[in-house]
Amino acid sequence: MAKVEIYTKAFCPYCSRAMRLLADKGVEPVEYDITMGGPQRQEMIQRANGRTTVPQVFIDGAHIGGSDDLAALDARGGLDPLLAG
Repeated sequence: MAKVEIYTKAFCPYCSRAMRLLADKGVEPVEYDITMGGPQRQEMIQRANGRTTVPQVFIDGAHIGGSDDLAALDARGGLDPLLAG
């Protein structure tokens, strides 16, 4: 299975939606909570090409985007093959 990473903040409905979709796929991502900012927030911005919103999802190091991007990828059948590794 692919390595999935997600940057989240507390009380973020989009983060919850992305986490729920991943859970429905049987994925337990590595979650980085950046609610309080810090170096992981800067890491996320760098990895996500300047995007500052959460969530930001990465599969095997490749930037997927946010919750809407993840849902769109799933809707067009592209998420399962990426998760399979």
